[in-house]
Amino acid sequence: MKKAYLLKKNIMKTGLFAFCLVGLLVASASATELPKESVLPLSLATKATQAAVDKCMADGYRVSAAVVDRGGNVRALLRNDGIGPHTVESSCKKAYTSASLKRPTAELAQLIVKMPAVQGLQHMNDHILMLGGGLPIEIGDDVVGGIGVGGAPGGHLDEACSQAGLNSIGAASKKK
Repeated sequence: MKKAYLLKKNIMKTGLFAFCLVGLLVASASATELPKESVLPLSLATKATQAAVDKCMADGYRVSAAVVDRGGNVRALLRNDGIGPHTVESSCKKAYTSASLKRPTAELAQLIVKMPAVQGLQHMNDHILMLGGGLPIEIGDDVVGGIGVGGAPGGHLDEACSQAGLNSIGAASKKK
């Protein structure tokens, strides 16, 4: 009777061990199939926003600058002293738009004027803003976020400051 009990106990332990082992192998196999994504580090986001604000300050403009990650989440935001509160929202929206649509916001603004069929892009959600000043952040072959500047007297000036932010972190933009 005791031998039968021990045999049954060993079979149960062996079965439990095998079940756990199979579970680990299945979990390991599915984890290796997960896609890999490049992430924009906070240090680079902060450096880019500071460089953008510094460039605009050197040119005589007080602005807000924002950097978002590929999902449109704000990673860094700077607002110059004495600048209008609307610039915070515009810089964030420009960064979001360029990251989401993977294009400079000035290019998108021109596109909706030239092609009325795509005007709906500007109404996709409340975070889209198609004014010059937003650039996608491309590192390697990945768009990892966007940078947006608001407050200079013209989208082309905002964009120049955004470009300075990209240059400071060695990122490319899809600017044409």
